[in-house]
Amino acid sequence: MRALLARRDVRLFVLAQLIDMAGSNALWIALGIRVKELTGSSSAAGLIFFAFILGTLGAPLGGALVDRLRRRPLLIALNLVSMVLVLPLLLVHDRNSVWICYVVMTLYGLASGASSSAMTALTQTLIPPEHLSDANGLLQTLLQGLRLIAPLLGAGVLSAFGLGPLVVGDATTFALAALLIALIRQREDRPQPAQQKADTQISAGFRYIARTAALRQFTVAAVLAVVAFGFSESVLFAVVDVGLHRPPAFLGVLSSLQGAGAIAAGVAAGALMRRAGEGRTMALGLACAAAGFLLSAASSLLAVASGTVLIGISLPWINAGIMTLFQRRTPAALMGRTGAALNVLLAVPQTSAIAAGATLIARVDYRMLLALMAALMAASALYLATRTIRQPTETIVTARLAQEPGEAAPETSRPRNG
Repeated sequence: MRALLARRDVRLFVLAQLIDMAGSNALWIALGIRVKELTGSSSAAGLIFFAFILGTLGAPLGGALVDRLRRRPLLIALNLVSMVLVLPLLLVHDRNSVWICYVVMTLYGLASGASSSAMTALTQTLIPPEHLSDANGLLQTLLQGLRLIAPLLGAGVLSAFGLGPLVVGDATTFALAALLIALIRQREDRPQPAQQKADTQISAGFRYIARTAALRQFTVAAVLAVVAFGFSESVLFAVVDVGLHRPPAFLGVLSSLQGAGAIAAGVAAGALMRRAGEGRTMALGLACAAAGFLLSAASSLLAVASGTVLIGISLPWINAGIMTLFQRRTPAALMGRTGAALNVLLAVPQTSAIAAGATLIARVDYRMLLALMAALMAASALYLATRTIRQPTETIVTARLAQEPGEAAPETSRPRNG
């Protein structure tokens, strides 16, 4: 980790992501609360997050753009566009202007999908292959820490000063992120011009995942996992209410325990992947989540608290494992589209599971749902263990393997060992 952070460009890149995530996480939760205040409707507030997810489904378009432009200038432009994009939220003062929130959040999701793909691709460019596990572990640690702090900060600022300061603050974080990325010195090769039809370019990431065994297997395992986590959005309220007989606010205590577990696991993620590999790391995370969901079914505070910590531990190991594998096994010419395809493949089932969980929790005993969630996690861990861990290590693909029919190979490429 020390060698990684000794690189000036890496420090700037990590700081840019940290600032970007802090501003966005604080605004999102506050915007949902503000819509609830203006309309009195939980459904209207929930549509804020639906609008954002709807926008992210355009990620394949952004991924195609990422693979046709230099990532660093593109990220600067996307941050500046996002800075301007959030400013109309300053016009939201009553229920008649709530529609502005939905429009902004949909466009915000579209920009976020492109930015996420560009960040993943630039990470692959900036970070040497041997340090990718450390980099992703560090980013997961920071992300989980922000998830503890930013929502509380956003809600507190909203309560004390209103939405305006949060909007201006988020716009400022985008400007700072753009500045930090502009200060990165490493230069990128110019991508080759596209020689394919637009639909072929956009779908290239999906096809690459489908034909690459390791990526396909990790994606299947991740889909099972996000379905279980999608159910948990509603089930955890029943754990607090029915299982522990505590008020809804007690969920904040459990969230803090989950965050503490996630931060600790994020710190260890890089070392764990170096010793055990991405497959074992992700499988271990899935197994921790399965155990955590089972413990959450007990009517004991100690059991639920332990289970919550295990669920927190699972998150960075699952996320860092799959992200590191994708960066190590995907050629730079396809990283944007492949990352975007992964985001869509995970977002759709997770969103569907959140909706299904909200419906099922009113009809099914929450302990049965927790058992189902644990079974999904265990099945995912077992699938990953039997499909990837016992396979010989693959050599990372070169840019030549990324070529689609009619697509020119990049000017430079070098094989890396996976």
